[in-house]
Amino acid sequence: MTTFHRLSSRATPILLGSVLLMAQPLAAEAQTHQDLFDQIQTYSEEGNSMLGQGVGASQFSDVSPNDWAFQALDDLVRRYDCLKGYPNGTFRGDRALSRYEFAAGLNACLQQIERLIAETTADFATREDLETMRRLMEEFEAELAMLGTRVDNLESRVAFLEDNQFSTTTKLDGEVIFALSGLFPNDDRYDTTGNGVTNRDFSDNIVFQHRTRLNFDTSFTGRDRLRTRLQARNVSDWSIDGRVTREARWGFRGDNENAVEVDVLSYRFPVGSKITAQIFANGVGMDDFLSTLNPFDSSGGGSISRFGQRNPILRTGGQQAGAGFAYKVSDALTFSAGYTADNAADAAQGLFGADYALGAQLQYENDTFGLGLTYINSYTKDGGLNHDTGSLPSNLDGNTPVVANNFGIEALVTPSDAFFVGGWVGFSDAVIIGQAEADVWNYALTLGFPDLGGEGNLLGFVVGQQPRLSGSELPVASLTAGDFGALGLGAREDRDLGYHIEAFYKWQLTEHIDITPGVIWLTNPGHNSTNSDVIAATVRTRFKF
Repeated sequence: MTTFHRLSSRATPILLGSVLLMAQPLAAEAQTHQDLFDQIQTYSEEGNSMLGQGVGASQFSDVSPNDWAFQALDDLVRRYDCLKGYPNGTFRGDRALSRYEFAAGLNACLQQIERLIAETTADFATREDLETMRRLMEEFEAELAMLGTRVDNLESRVAFLEDNQFSTTTKLDGEVIFALSGLFPNDDRYDTTGNGVTNRDFSDNIVFQHRTRLNFDTSFTGRDRLRTRLQARNVSDWSIDGRVTREARWGFRGDNENAVEVDVLSYRFPVGSKITAQIFANGVGMDDFLSTLNPFDSSGGGSISRFGQRNPILRTGGQQAGAGFAYKVSDALTFSAGYTADNAADAAQGLFGADYALGAQLQYENDTFGLGLTYINSYTKDGGLNHDTGSLPSNLDGNTPVVANNFGIEALVTPSDAFFVGGWVGFSDAVIIGQAEADVWNYALTLGFPDLGGEGNLLGFVVGQQPRLSGSELPVASLTAGDFGALGLGAREDRDLGYHIEAFYKWQLTEHIDITPGVIWLTNPGHNSTNSDVIAATVRTRFKF
């Protein structure tokens, strides 16, 4: 029989060479057809089917790596798994090969290669797929050309924006508030002198006011933020404010006669993985360091009143510049602290020579419950607690320095995405230095219904008692005569109890516009039953961009 004199190391040449061999005559030693069939049957029974196990040519005891055909045989076994030896572990490579044996072996290898090709090309596109794609391209040729033009135009616009962008590190966002507001006293019964005589000498005309803010937020690392805020506004307080009570102040109050000023200049940055630090050169509030739990704590999108935003103790002392940090103890627990000063830029007073506030807070918050404990030590050189809410006596305004230990507790419960309830209690243990001690209390309950009537909407209620002077060692009114109009001489506390009742509904008109009508009802304004109730109403419209 004809024998192989050389095996290729690649499958395809082997197979092609084998096909050519089929055209050659058999070897001189002739065999009958029966002999050939017997050999094929024996070959099959001995296991030399071409469905190998891919172990390699080294599995055959009579094949050595030094054999001239070792690499070709090893490739066929390992790569195509279509050759096996005899049961005794030999390959018998020097044995003569008949045409029938060759045909059986070649067929087995071709079938194996066809199977491998089918497996690796199962997901390839067929000729029918390509033809369908060609027809679709012809059918939508115009649309594809249009899309190509649009992509070209977009690339051109992107290139223009990149070349003419304001900054690669700074983002601009803005907020504009329009407010149409009115104050509605019941009658003329208001005590503005502190002598128990009722009169009325303040105005309550309907007003139209605004507040405009532009924030330039710059990041240098992606985790820090330098904020520069420009602001102009003309939201002046009601004239009742300095005569009867400070309870009717809006959350968006402030008047700089429409002059553009740098309202906030601050820098926030991480320190390691658990600490976030902040520095304010201007516009700081203690709430920037000691965050609140109250969802209404937003002058533009939350409570309409100043009192409804947060516990008034967070406003005590001097607050203009300062520094603070927040330390993430765990995912739910945060410890934060901050120091603020009122005249940090004044060399005559500096950071530590004038009004200040030094505070710390421990806050726990998860998805359904939050609790915060707050302490603030405050000092004002010219007198006053400076919370600027509540009754006139509770502010302790005067010309005598005041130092106070302020304590607060706040909670928030969110049983579902559609409802939350929260609130706080605040207490100030104040000392009018060299004169007297005084106690001031406040508390509030907040109820909220997010997304009521539509996504982004918010129905809110605030019920509580704004800061009230609950007692003093000496007649505080006699110490600062004229500044405690609602107190008669000799009084050591606010005469009565007054309540703050507020309701508002923020309607999210569009992504960038919301409208919030709201009303505040003050009973016994200034915690003085001599005064008639006051109703303050507003329609606050906010534009964000």
